Amino acid sequence: MEISASDVVPFSQARANLSELAEQVKAGAEKIITKDGESYVALISVSRLDYYRQLGRERIHLLLIDEVGKGMDDISAQDARETIQRLKSHRNI
Repeated sequence: MEISASDVVPFSQARANLSELAEQVKAGAEKIITKDGESYVALISVSRLDYYRQLGRERIHLLLIDEVGKGMDDISAQDARETIQRLKSHRNI
């Protein structure tokens, strides 16, 4: 979703028109609220926030799966017994 100029709202205007902005957001818009000419906060719907959080969790899971794959590659590149012994010796340190 692209942000248009109408989606950028100064803080003072957002405060004065919060109910109207909330209705627009509920209908699917996203608003960027500025303060002193700089991006300050975003106003998004709860369902959109849930969606963004879910994407974040899925990204973390994909990164973990990638790391597990790298670990499996390391183990297959060496003798598994040697790797296990090395890991055990590091735990005892």
